[in-house]
Amino acid sequence: MITIPKGIYGITDSKSGKDKNIFQYVEEMLQGGIKVIQYREKYKPMGEKYQEALKLKKLIDKYNGIFIINDHVDLALLVDAHGVHLGQNDLPISQVRKLLGKNKIIGISTHSLEEGLKAQEDGADYIGVGPLFSTKTKDDVMDPIGLSYLEDALKKITIPKVAIGGIKEKHLELLKNLGVENLCLVSDIVGAPNTLEKVQNLIKIFNQ
Repeated sequence: MITIPKGIYGITDSKSGKDKNIFQYVEEMLQGGIKVIQYREKYKPMGEKYQEALKLKKLIDKYNGIFIINDHVDLALLVDAHGVHLGQNDLPISQVRKLLGKNKIIGISTHSLEEGLKAQEDGADYIGVGPLFSTKTKDDVMDPIGLSYLEDALKKITIPKVAIGGIKEKHLELLKNLGVENLCLVSDIVGAPNTLEKVQNLIKIFNQ
């Protein structure tokens, strides 16, 4: 069974990347040491998502990375991704497990301890915890939840927990001191002038 490794969890985002080439910056993320890439493109047509996901799967396989598809279970199946990341309003984990099988990863975004514990009980392989801080990477993003749920999740939930939402380089020391082992920075990485250097620096800080 594949598991989410500790460290920085990468997410694609054309909004933050603006005119950057998705394959170039994803490769730089992988070269920099990121092991997990989630394909999250909210505003592209499905045909384009399919073609991009196919190419990304080959690229990520080259680096022995883990490829996760956001929301679309069908797309994850079509490109043989390693797993899928769900939202609270997506298909139930139990039904997605029937489609993907026991050897694929299922992650889900959670915003409260109740949702986190339910996700664990339902068989999620990891949870997203957030948004911790204000973020503009999605139009439908909720208000930040702060750190209290994260602190509870670190104590009471045993599956991997990915801290997410508005996280910047300045937050790394705080989160590391809380005991965070997995975290995601979207705009800070994708929007960086040099993604490779940014990732290398972030990993160095987080591993100190």
